Amino acid sequence: MKKKKHGGKPKAAMPKHDRHTSTVQAPQNHLIVPIKGMHCATCALTIEKKLRKVKGIGKASVNFASEKAHIEYDSGSLSQDDVVKEINKTGYKAVIEKQETHEHGMPQKEMDHSEHLKTKAGETEALKRKLAIGAVLSAIIFIGSFPEWFGIEIDMLILLALATAVQFWVGYDFYRGAFIAARNRTTDMNTLIAIGTSAAYFYSARNIIFGGPMYLDTAALIITLILLGRYFESIAKGRASDAIRKLMGLQPKTARLVRNGREVEVNVEDIREGDIIVVKPGEKIPVDGIVVEGETSIDESMITGESIPVEKRKGDTVIGATINKFGSIHFKATKVGKDTTLAQIVRLVEEAQGSRAPIQRLADKVSSYFVPAVILIAIAAFALWLPLGFAFAFTIFVAVLIIACPCALGLATPTAIMVGTGLGAQHGILIKNAEALETAHKAEIIVLDKTGTLTKGKPEITNVISFGISGKELLGLAASAEKGSEHPLAEAIVEAAAKGDIKLEKSRKFLAQSGKGISATVGESRILIGNRAFMNQNKLSYSSHEEDMSKLEDEGKTAVFVARDSKIIGIIAVADTLKEDSAAAVAELKRMGKRVIMLTGDNERTAKAIASQAGIDEVIANVLPEQKSEKIKELQNQQRVIMVGDGINDAPALAQADVGIAIGSGTDVAMETGGIVLVKNSIMDVAGAIKLSKYTLKKIRQNLFWAFAYNVALIPLAAGILYPVVLDPVIAAGAMAFSSVSVVGNALLMKRFRL
Repeated sequence: MKKKKHGGKPKAAMPKHDRHTSTVQAPQNHLIVPIKGMHCATCALTIEKKLRKVKGIGKASVNFASEKAHIEYDSGSLSQDDVVKEINKTGYKAVIEKQETHEHGMPQKEMDHSEHLKTKAGETEALKRKLAIGAVLSAIIFIGSFPEWFGIEIDMLILLALATAVQFWVGYDFYRGAFIAARNRTTDMNTLIAIGTSAAYFYSARNIIFGGPMYLDTAALIITLILLGRYFESIAKGRASDAIRKLMGLQPKTARLVRNGREVEVNVEDIREGDIIVVKPGEKIPVDGIVVEGETSIDESMITGESIPVEKRKGDTVIGATINKFGSIHFKATKVGKDTTLAQIVRLVEEAQGSRAPIQRLADKVSSYFVPAVILIAIAAFALWLPLGFAFAFTIFVAVLIIACPCALGLATPTAIMVGTGLGAQHGILIKNAEALETAHKAEIIVLDKTGTLTKGKPEITNVISFGISGKELLGLAASAEKGSEHPLAEAIVEAAAKGDIKLEKSRKFLAQSGKGISATVGESRILIGNRAFMNQNKLSYSSHEEDMSKLEDEGKTAVFVARDSKIIGIIAVADTLKEDSAAAVAELKRMGKRVIMLTGDNERTAKAIASQAGIDEVIANVLPEQKSEKIKELQNQQRVIMVGDGINDAPALAQADVGIAIGSGTDVAMETGGIVLVKNSIMDVAGAIKLSKYTLKKIRQNLFWAFAYNVALIPLAAGILYPVVLDPVIAAGAMAFSSVSVVGNALLMKRFRL
């Protein structure tokens, strides 16, 4: 039996470059490494600079907010252990928690991010305990330092002992951070705190012996207040990672496999490709796979955001972490472990949260020069006010050092990116990097592919015109004849008959003629289905039906004649129909002031028909896949461009555009193409991605403004510009802690945003 070949779009090779480069090959491996011990953005920059100097490391980005390094390295010259050693050389600690086996059988250490989240929770608790002890000791020191206020006398040596515990135990991390910074020939916020509080502590210790003013309460309260800020900051940063935590919590812990005819419960980690898994109503799908037995409805909202359960039957794919609603099914595991859709989504969100937006470069550059500048300002202020007395000048010196810690500056951008990308993931918008998030709302032109983007990507029956018989009988005869073909048109006819509950007859003598049509014997009749050339070849007249045929073709549909024996009995038209929300999505993009263009390889008549239905005025048709990127380049000469495609033959254009948005249900190809992936397959989410981009940038600008404004306004105040009003160092410490918490809190307000 001959069969027609599948039609379809030619595949383009996935590009190894972005639009700015054409020959650079990306390093082979990408690694996400949790790092312990960072306390500010300068810590992250220190690690980053060291890693970039290592031969074999292509890219290195260290995110202070997520406390992770994102590293691309050449596995030919470096191993994961080598990368970890380089991080540890800086004085910070890379966290590797578990051992896995590489797909080729080689042992491979892998970062366990769920363990990292648990570690962070433990660190927050430890910080809470240290803060509580510091608060109690600082309160005692403060009360003992002012007997005239509280009427309580405490020996100064006891106060010194308590202050020593606060200074060197409660405040240990500040000294450790300052030491690491000095070892790496840099300075950071720990340097400022260590110098400022140590000056107050040692000066007070000296004065216990020789007499003079005491600042033990100042040093202790500064450390405690800054620790309080870090505690709130740690809680807030944990909340910024909620998206990752929620995604990780979706996967079930166990699964029920069929082995040797029996059902056996195993851990999800023990599932292998090819295993047959049983899922009953109400249970979660453990991994990705293909249904081999049974029918059901599955709630895929946690992955796609689509609230309506999806019908599944034999041959359909299922996604791990989704919920089986009604029927029992058996399915074969096709993707397990790090290859599942959920694991890839988690990886994408983590990579996005760890990436650096272009706008952050300003903050990074300012931070790198900021601390040395502050130390110089503090020394200059001390020298300026010294004629008024050492104690007064010393107070100014400490206040300047403490007020200027650049934590808020370092947190301004990454916290907003973390929350923004997490918010997108929860709505099925996967933003792969911060640059795409920053750029999306700036694009003026939105270019949309047709097939699979605006349309459903497969032909459906749109018209059944019968002559002398019922439409149901016509469809039944056509489907019976076509059921031996794999051609997309044949599949559409057979599927339409199945939906109409039409019983098919057996066919024989099936014969396909490429580019023209098919013939088969159904019952006692010879059925022919094909185009004009096929009818002419079989000497069948269609002149009386030409008007109907031409009208359907003018609408961009593919129409075929159906003949029984020697008489045409009908016309069936198929078309790749618009998705239900495509027209509304185009209208929304236009409302936002965007110029919308359709770019397709289809003929101009079909393209214009679909564009008209979608409300698109500009059409570029008859474009080969390799020509699409050239068309995008031409448009980029006018304005910034977003290209929206299915992530397969549109790959070069997606890479060329300022932002590539891949339409896809979390497939491997879609995940690797473009800067944004729309899991729900709906271009309505293009508008959502643009809105999220605009809102996130608004929050970043707010954060940067307040972080800069805080330092610009308060450093002169601490330096004594409003003399005789002088900023107390303790108040300076509280203000510094508040600034960091307020920046993170402003980013967390993004969770209220509705796409």
